[in-house]
Amino acid sequence: MRHPAEKIQESEAEKAKRRNQMVLDQAKSAGLIGTTKDARLSGRVSANLLAAAKEHTHVASDTELIELALSQLALADDFGAKFRRHKGTISPDLDLEF
Repeated sequence: MRHPAEKIQESEAEKAKRRNQMVLDQAKSAGLIGTTKDARLSGRVSANLLAAAKEHTHVASDTELIELALSQLALADDFGAKFRRHKGTISPDLDLEF
């Protein structure tokens, strides 16, 4: 019989895999990724950072982690910057019913 914590871990892993797939599907729809992999990326990072990122995302390979991370960056909506650009555009006289 499995320990209840194992069920939670499996559940979290499945959630992460679904989230990851949604990001990758969005990137594919946007034309950012496809079947052709024609660029190479290399760099040195902390082993602790790499392990933590893989654990958090439930990703096993370095390539999959890089593709997921780059997809998330490329698809970011920059909400904060957009929000700041609208500062002062709503009239202070507008009744928000508070």
